Order: sequence, then C-alpha cells, then structure tokens
Amino acid sequence: MLAEIISIVAAVGVTGLATSVRIIRQYERGLVYRFGRVRPAVREPGMTLLVPGADRLQKVNMQIVTLPVPAQEGITRDNVTVRVDAVVYFKVIDPVVAAINVQDYRFAVGQVAQTSLRSIIGKSDLDDLLSNRERLNQGLELMIDSPALDWGVHIDRVEIKDVALPESMKRSMSRQAEAERERRARVISADGELQASHKLSEAAGVMADTPAALQLRLLETVVQVAAEKNSTLVLPFPVELLRFLERQTTQPDKPPAEQPVNGHATIPRQSEDRAAG
Repeated sequence: MLAEIISIVAAVGVTGLATSVRIIRQYERGLVYRFGRVRPAVREPGMTLLVPGADRLQKVNMQIVTLPVPAQEGITRDNVTVRVDAVVYFKVIDPVVAAINVQDYRFAVGQVAQTSLRSIIGKSDLDDLLSNRERLNQGLELMIDSPALDWGVHIDRVEIKDVALPESMKRSMSRQAEAERERRARVISADGELQASHKLSEAAGVMADTPAALQLRLLETVVQVAAEKNSTLVLPFPVELLRFLERQTTQPDKPPAEQPVNGHATIPRQSEDRAAG
C-alpha cells in the first residue's frame, strides 16, 4: 500500500515537473502571467520553470520582421494617379509593452504603414517618388516609428518597392526623355561644329602665313586618298591659274562672216533700204 502511494506521488511529481518546464529559444523572450498578472521579470532564453496551475507563459519573437505593405493607390501633389507598394522592417524591443499595450502589433504596424504610405503619396510630387526615394523612405520611417514606440516596436527600415504609373503617363515620359536626348545630341553636335570652326580658322591663319604648310597638307590628302585603293584620284587645282589661262586664251570677238545663199551674196537689209531710198 505504501509503495503504491509513493509511486502515485512520484508520478504526480514527474507530471507536474514536466508541465512546469518550458524551453525558450535564443531569439525569443518569455512573459509569465501569474493569475492573469504579468510578472515584471522577462524570462531569458533557455529552460524556465513555471508554477503549475498558476503561471502561463507567452513567447515573444525578438527577430526582425519583414512586413510587405500592399500597393496603395493615390494622387500625387501634381495630380498624377500612382500605385505604390513598400516593405517595412521592424522588431520588438520591449516584449512586455508589445504584449500588453497592443492586441496584435503586426497588424497595427501594417495598418499604420498603409495610412502613412497614402499620406506620403499625397504630399509628394511624381519626380520625388521616382528619383528621391531615400528622403521618402526616411519620412515614412519617422511616420511609422512614432506610434510604434508606444507598442514596444522599433521600425528598423522602410523601403518603397515600386511605383506603378498609368500607360498614358509612361508614354508621355518616354516622349519627354526622347526629346531631351535629341536636344542634348543637337547641342553636342553644334558645340563640336563650333570648336571645329575655331580650329579650322586657326589652321587657315597658319597656312596663310606659311604657304609650304598648304602644300604639305595637299600632299597628305593625296596620300590618304591613294591609300583607299580608289580608281579615281582627284587633285585640287588653283583657281587663280585657271583664270590666268582663261585670260591668255580669250580672243576679241569677230563679226560673223556672211554666208552666200544659193550662190549669191546676201545683202544686209539696211543696204537694201538705202538703195530703195
């Protein structure tokens, strides 16, 4: 009889010990509720003992949580409709506050992130959303972190993932970018022509002062043309020499000789009129 009582007591003790032992992982912290009241001491990772029937253990994850924010549609300050989505990185820094002050801190952070994202869309221009995301990310982080501190949560980072534009706006931006590239190309081409004209003007001045430089340039041009294996070779000819030859070969104009008609000499009409008079 005594042995049975001892065995029953031992079994009850082992069962109570098994139910009172809890294991807390390295990335978790344990909150103990004793008769509904949270104990101020937070249980660290490892094995912890609870009072059977009186204590209840709640584990709080202390890892960084990645929370995607669904795409929010809004109108920017310059009246452009866009859809923007983001991602929030946060972690619990006070497990007691996170468990007591808010029912579900994940859901709360998600709702604040959505409303803050809508607010930041309405306060920003389209160019800021496309090119100045770093400043917008910092603004979102401050907007979300302010209420999250009261929940024992710290916002580690906020990133805007994508900005979806209407198709008409995409086409307009594409035409704008193409026109800007065309303008730059024309400006660069004109600048090159201007610089080339300055250099050619300087070269012409040097050649005018040194005629031998012009002959050397002519010979170099001939060599370059001949190197292309062309069948026709074009040589420049001085215009002054052409004019000189033209003056030498030009003769004074002579009146045209009268041609006989049917073996008879033709008489000018004026002579006929004089004879008739």
